[in-house]
Amino acid sequence: MADQPRISVYLIALGAFALGMASYVTAGLIPLIGDAFSVSDATAAQLVTAFTLAYGLGSPVVVALLPGHRQRLGLLLALAVFIVANIASALATNFVSLAVWRAVAGVGAGVYLAMGIAAAAAITPEAQRGKAIAIIMGSMASGTVLGVPISLLLAERLGWASAMWLIAGLGCIAYAGLHTKLPALPSTPVLSLVRKLAILKNPHAMAILAVSLLAAIASLGMYTFIAPFMAASESGTVQSITGYLWVWGIGGVLGSFLVGPLVDKFIAPVITLAIMLLLSIALISLPFAVSIHPMLTLLPIALWGAVGWALQVPQNNELVRTRQAHGDGNLAVALNESALYLGSALGAASGGVLLAFHLPVASLAIGAGAVAAIGAATQLIIVMRIKR
Repeated sequence: MADQPRISVYLIALGAFALGMASYVTAGLIPLIGDAFSVSDATAAQLVTAFTLAYGLGSPVVVALLPGHRQRLGLLLALAVFIVANIASALATNFVSLAVWRAVAGVGAGVYLAMGIAAAAAITPEAQRGKAIAIIMGSMASGTVLGVPISLLLAERLGWASAMWLIAGLGCIAYAGLHTKLPALPSTPVLSLVRKLAILKNPHAMAILAVSLLAAIASLGMYTFIAPFMAASESGTVQSITGYLWVWGIGGVLGSFLVGPLVDKFIAPVITLAIMLLLSIALISLPFAVSIHPMLTLLPIALWGAVGWALQVPQNNELVRTRQAHGDGNLAVALNESALYLGSALGAASGGVLLAFHLPVASLAIGAGAVAAIGAATQLIIVMRIKR
């Protein structure tokens, strides 16, 4: 990878780090924001909903409307919108305006990540594309695992708005660097919205998105219930899950970074198949490990975090590889992100149903593992079709 493309990838990754912080920090700020605007925690939690819905649903629409021959401008504009929205969030004087700006930040974040991954793929040799995408996804994971605790510590001392200023500051550094260093990006075919949406009729792309959806239902859905799972009497009534969450997150960071060279060396769909199999094994083994000793669950939790985060590197790489020439690579990546958010919501809802029927908490992990196994079977069909 030449120096200028490498620098550009790292600058895109810095923006992704800020994005990872913005995606999850609001949940930790809920008590502080509630006190600042005199609203309940339940009301303040809707800021998370505003961001995630706008990210998952709004960003694909915006990406679909952006012209393919203005990719560089679109990337910079998305980052600028993200920065402005976080600054405006820090300056918000009422809760309604804060909610609106969090939604705007969500759209900017989703568009930036989709276009950032596509831009990194466009300026990187194909033999190193997996590594480039891994740097971006690993940085996003790092923003969640490392950046969120740092921003929360800052918020406890300087107020909730300081976390938004930190995110905006990192975004500004990334913007200044990309404005200077990011080379011109190849133009993609100028397509109408109808032709772009034709991706929804492409069997290969839809199969990839289906696997991402199933993986999110399993992985992110189970993550929603890791606290009640570990706190249950059959799990040893663990009092604090902080250490377990750290292990999951650190596993995610390592998995995101380490999978890149594998994607460059092997066929990405084969890597995805291996990841889905490992995800299923990790989730199903949780109740068996915890029945021996709660600390033993650290092993499957670390594996779960690693493969859960790593999955999106081969997935995005395959989407870009197969769809970029058609002019809808950006949209494909944006739809993949939407699949993750939709899967997370479906997983949380499904887990809630299991608990509502008072089923053992082990059913959460086993059910999640079964969904991952269905995803692995779907991916096996994809691999077999590719080989044929």
